[in-house]
Parts: sequence; C-alpha cells; structure tokens
Amino acid sequence: MSESTTFHHVSVFANEAVEALQPEPDHIYVDCTLGGAGHSGRILQASSPTGRLIAIDQDLTAIANAKQVLAPYEGRFTIVHSNFRRLADIVAEQGLSGVDGVLFDLGVSSPQLDEGERGFSYQHDAPLDMRMDKTQPFSAHDLVNTWSQDEIMKILYEYGEEKWSKRIAEFIVKERAKAPIETTGQLVDIIKAAIPAAARREGGHPAKRTFQGIRIAVNDELNVFAEAIQQAIDVLNPGGRVAIITFHSLEDRMAKQALQEAARGCICPQELPICQCDNEPRVKVITRKPIVPSEEELAHNPRARSAKLRIAEKL
Repeated sequence: MSESTTFHHVSVFANEAVEALQPEPDHIYVDCTLGGAGHSGRILQASSPTGRLIAIDQDLTAIANAKQVLAPYEGRFTIVHSNFRRLADIVAEQGLSGVDGVLFDLGVSSPQLDEGERGFSYQHDAPLDMRMDKTQPFSAHDLVNTWSQDEIMKILYEYGEEKWSKRIAEFIVKERAKAPIETTGQLVDIIKAAIPAAARREGGHPAKRTFQGIRIAVNDELNVFAEAIQQAIDVLNPGGRVAIITFHSLEDRMAKQALQEAARGCICPQELPICQCDNEPRVKVITRKPIVPSEEELAHNPRARSAKLRIAEKL
C-alpha cells in the first residue's frame, strides 16, 4: 500500500504494531495518531473485508492526505479531526460501547518536521509555531515571548531533558526584552549562544532538546497522553489490545507505569492478612520489555532509533 507523496511519512514498527493488535474481520480499531495513514492502512488491510477503523488526528493536512491513501477501504473507516484526549467521547459518538484495539504512535511525523513553515524544525527558519492543530490559538511564539523565565526553564528541563535549561531560559528572556522572538532561526541562534561551545559539539543539534520541550508544552502532549492511556484501557473490549509507540524516555516511562498500574491486582498494605481493596487487574502486559527497532528498520528510517513499542491486553 502506498502513502501519498504530499505527506510522506515512514511508519515506525509498521508491521509489529499492527500485528500487536491482532486485526480480524468484524472487529473495530482506533488509530489515535493517523499521520501518514501507514498504520491505518495496514490495520484495514489485515482486518479485511469487514474490519472497521476510527482514525483520529489534529492535523488537517494529514487528514486530507489520509483520505486519498485510505480510499481503497472506503466505507470501512471514519476520520475524526480531534485530539486523542477525547478518545472515550469519540468512541461513544460513533455509537460504540467498546473497541478491539487502540494504537498510539507518538511524536511528530516526518512531514511536520520537514515542512519548515510548521515551525517544528530547528533546521529551517520559519515563524515560531509548533501547533499540531493549527486551529488551536496557543503557539510556540506565545510560549517563548510570554512565559516567565522559570516556566520556560522548567519545561526545557522536564520535557526537553536539557541540562542548560536555566541558561537558555535566561538568554530567551534577555533577547525578547529587546524585540519579540519571531522565528525558529532566531531561537536557534539564542540557544547556540546560551550553550557553551564545548557542550554544543556533543550529542546532536544543540537546539534539539529545547525544541522538543517547547513542542510538548505547546501541544500539552504528556497530559494528553496520560489521560488517553486510561481512556484506551476503558474503551477496550475484553481481549482487545493497546499498542503504544513512544520516541523519548518521558513518554516511554509514562506508558510503562500506566500499563503496570493497570496490570496490578491487590493494592492493600502488605501487613493486611486479607485483601480488602478488591482491586482487580485490568490488563495483562504483553511486553515486559519494550520492542525496539530492528537494524533493518533503522537502515530504512534513522528517525526510528529512539522508538519503543509496548503492548497490553484487556482482561
């Protein structure tokens, strides 16, 4: 199956993530991150001829492309322009009491990174934006120019895992006092000035972690994800599966902890001789350790290097 050249995105774990859901005819699946429609197309293919898919995305460009890519499966899929923090509502709005599989493929798709004007990339000079959903009002420009030094430092440190967060935040606030910071290029120059030369030569592009931190904050990605994992477990039918692809340690830790918590039975204090909480495990964790990309996949798609796949099954 082909993906449109206007929004070309190579799906990570294209086969593994879809196989994890065990698609079958007459079953219903949700792709929470439609993107280039690579996973969605494979789910529809594997669940032929009667499997159904609900696909969610915030990006109208991705949705327009996906309608072309998925055209061979017309009548078997519904695309919803929304944020996957509304997962449970979206399932209910489709008149469903439950679904048989939920897929998350987190992070920014290649076209969003590669299209300079979206403002996600530190490689292209463009207006500061970074909104996954361009209909939302709050952008990277607002964050960089209005948040306090402490708030900026906190998100760079926590979401970007940037050890120079304090210094970068100081430089941002100092520069914006002269004139608003309008473009990604200006921000990259500020970051480079803030990080000492020796540190700039280590670990990839010096702006990578700052841009990640700002992007996560602008789109409220971690809070959205925390809510959506719980909803995914709620909407699954017994035997249904959730597959989660993450791209950095914060997301992976959240996925791991959420699935482990949902798999726990009794939560009573150890000193109680008899269980009084009646807490039942909700899922069985299928992947004790996450699946990581093969050498073959990395050769085709170097952006997959940090990807991890975790799978759980509803009890």
